[in-house]
Amino acid sequence: MKLLVIEDEKKVASFIKKGLEDGTYQVTLSYDGLDGLKKATSGEFDLIVLDTILPKMDGLTVLSHLRESGIQTPVLMLTAKTETIDIVTGLDAGADDYMSKPFVFAELQARVKALIRKSVQGKGSDIHYANLRVDPVDHRVWRDKTEIALSGKEYRIIAYLIRNAEVPLSRQEIADNCWNGPFSKFSNIVDVYINYLRKKIDNPFSPKLIHTVRGYGFIFKNK
Repeated sequence: MKLLVIEDEKKVASFIKKGLEDGTYQVTLSYDGLDGLKKATSGEFDLIVLDTILPKMDGLTVLSHLRESGIQTPVLMLTAKTETIDIVTGLDAGADDYMSKPFVFAELQARVKALIRKSVQGKGSDIHYANLRVDPVDHRVWRDKTEIALSGKEYRIIAYLIRNAEVPLSRQEIADNCWNGPFSKFSNIVDVYINYLRKKIDNPFSPKLIHTVRGYGFIFKNK
């Protein structure tokens, strides 16, 4: 799941990013309203955490532009404004939930999870391919009826592979979408994690789903 956090307080933004990434979400940060709006309109995010007081464009204006553009990505407003009228204004503008600062991270995490669950269920929850099933809300994976325990990074990779089933993916594409931070094209870390996944997802089961594309990367297919 890809999350966008639009928050101008860099320490707060970094705190949110670190905490949510520990929960296997992939988090992108933006520090002002204009940049946040540009990123949000890409349509690539599953949820947006949006501050109301931002430089260049306030959060309510960002939200209004998103909804007027037909973008219905769930939005969690996170702000120091705690008056009832502020909450009502945010919800009326199209926010899906509202949290005030300071906040307890466990509550933020729970609300993010609840919003994503609601959104995913509306689209038809679990992702299936062959006899593999992925729950994108609780980050659980099964082959047939056997649940497979994965690390956060392993889950992120298998979720990316299944969403791009039957499409050849380069090592760089996998790294760009499953790692946060710099990645060296000379690193073999992608191969290491693919090997981990094969041992858990493929070796004990049939059919084999993770295949090597020689000289390029990998493809997830039932052949």
